[in-house]
Amino acid sequence: MILVDSGVWIDFFNGAPTREAERLDALLGVAHICVGDLILTEVLQGFRSETAFRAAREAMAELPCIAIADRDAALHAALNFRRLRSIGITVYKTIDTLIATRCLLDDHSLLFSDRDFDPFVRHLGLRSERIDS
Repeated sequence: MILVDSGVWIDFFNGAPTREAERLDALLGVAHICVGDLILTEVLQGFRSETAFRAAREAMAELPCIAIADRDAALHAALNFRRLRSIGITVYKTIDTLIATRCLLDDHSLLFSDRDFDPFVRHLGLRSERIDS
């Protein structure tokens, strides 16, 4: 299963010609894509147009939605944060730590454009769906 981060979805819906948005477009319909509940919130709250909001909501409703944070994920996320910090890396977004941890716990790969996930790939074994990784 491939979890897609909000930055990729935002670029995809905005028609931004990024490598990650193009990869998402290529994967839709042929790979097992899922959306996280917190990611769904981040993406949908950004739409100003009601029409665009509804279209995105309908498109994303077709995908399985997973819960990003439960007690187990929260505890593991704290451990992952501490592990990275112990080697001199500070992750500044708690939600990114939770997303990466959910992927690690459930053996999902992550399609992302945010470089904040790179330490999780390099040091904790997060599987990336980025083309350049």
